[in-house]
Amino acid sequence: MWVVKLGGSLLGSPELPRWLDMLVKISDGKVIIVPGGSVFADAVREAQHRTGVDDTIAHHLALLAMDQFGLLLTGMNSQLVTASSELEIAERGWQHRAIVWLPSKMVLADDAISKNWQVTSDSLSAWLARKIGSDRLFLVKSKPLSAYANSTSVLLQTLVNDTLVDEAFGDYCLAQHFQTYLVHKSNYDAVEPILSKRRMDDQNVATENILLINH
Repeated sequence: MWVVKLGGSLLGSPELPRWLDMLVKISDGKVIIVPGGSVFADAVREAQHRTGVDDTIAHHLALLAMDQFGLLLTGMNSQLVTASSELEIAERGWQHRAIVWLPSKMVLADDAISKNWQVTSDSLSAWLARKIGSDRLFLVKSKPLSAYANSTSVLLQTLVNDTLVDEAFGDYCLAQHFQTYLVHKSNYDAVEPILSKRRMDDQNVATENILLINH
């Protein structure tokens, strides 16, 4: 299986329904979409600021925000189905469905995951990729990747410094067997044949909008 994280910043963009259409077409039960928190996570941040609740409560609410965005994605494309456990992921895979992961149940069951804002949907997508033995992880972002136009790969710490991935991301992808790629939201046409074939040449596939992350 391959994991594709769709950043919450894609909400409202014309690219988001195109990503969903593409992933539905090629998934065949082998691609899992991880939703970002989007405006729902922004609401959690605002609520924490107004009430002063601790990070543990905010972490729980932020996971529910990801669940909400995931449910919203299924509303945008009726062929998407949700999964909130490893068993459901496996069942949806056997059914050859296009899967959206609702993370709260699985993540809350793992006490080893830090309960703070340093762990976002980026880290949780890597956590899931490790959990299910994924081969590849794609992080789809809205922020331009033009700063890396002359590169086919980029150091993880550089992306952390540029706030393209969260501070805890390395804790969940270092020493893991899956390859991680950063993809600009406009690049769904280039990603489609890669996902369809379920294979890729790490040396040749990268462009200015698809970057291999060096862990």
